[in-house]
Amino acid sequence: MTIIDELLANGPVITDGAWGTQLQLRGLPIGHSPDGWNLEAADQVEQVPRAYVDAGSDVVLTNTFRANRLALESEGLAEKVNDINRIGAEISLRAADGKAKVFASIGPSGKILMMGETSQEQLREVFEEQANILAHAGVDAIVIETMTDLAEAKIALAAAKQTGLPVVCCMVFDSGKELDRTMMGNSIEQVAKELTDAGADAIGANCGQGIITYIEICKQFAAVTDTPLWIKPNAGIPKVDEDCVIYDSTPDEFAASTRALVEAGASFVGGCCGTEPETIAAMKRELS
Repeated sequence: MTIIDELLANGPVITDGAWGTQLQLRGLPIGHSPDGWNLEAADQVEQVPRAYVDAGSDVVLTNTFRANRLALESEGLAEKVNDINRIGAEISLRAADGKAKVFASIGPSGKILMMGETSQEQLREVFEEQANILAHAGVDAIVIETMTDLAEAKIALAAAKQTGLPVVCCMVFDSGKELDRTMMGNSIEQVAKELTDAGADAIGANCGQGIITYIEICKQFAAVTDTPLWIKPNAGIPKVDEDCVIYDSTPDEFAASTRALVEAGASFVGGCCGTEPETIAAMKRELS
């Protein structure tokens, strides 16, 4: 039995919420590398997963979303890839303190494969490097998240699977006439089949849209797969006000759709951009 099976044995699993906006509230300068902050402000970073655990999260992620070597190159941090990932995992493990599981976050490379900005071999190498560091640090599972290119997602998935840990793989759906396609035009049915065939232990969607739209996306996933579904929508539509990004769903408004998301087939529910610990606490109340 994997950690995925153990968690789902108790019903829907509540994950965490946004990280970037929470780090900014704790002093992360705009334009500064969130992942690099693991080295400079570990105490402030640790406040984020700790707040989610206190709010009721069963699973928290790590502050390693852009911590692959390719993404870190743009920040001048490529040579610190080991320390950033190791410390990122240690921070969340410390914050979880056995009360929640820690799933390591791996995001996109920031390079476009089809444009020749990188190669499949290079992607596999950088994702394996990151996944191995995180696995050795003691995380419970890995989440490949916010992917827009199915080809890159599958490379990251294969790289993560070689660690022996369970792997969740989810993509962004915000394109096409019905906003149910990835940026590269992949359908939900295609994504579900290819990620499941590639060995993902759970699949799904995050970011891109609010929770109401993701209820329908979740229904479409559930209609074509029995693989556990991981769904983390944004807190509505972002608006810019005096250089600040504001999301239009309050924690209670967002959480009001939690049960509908579970009824649509979601096994893991949480929030992405604009959500906060109060959002997770409200979701916990809805499911209780």
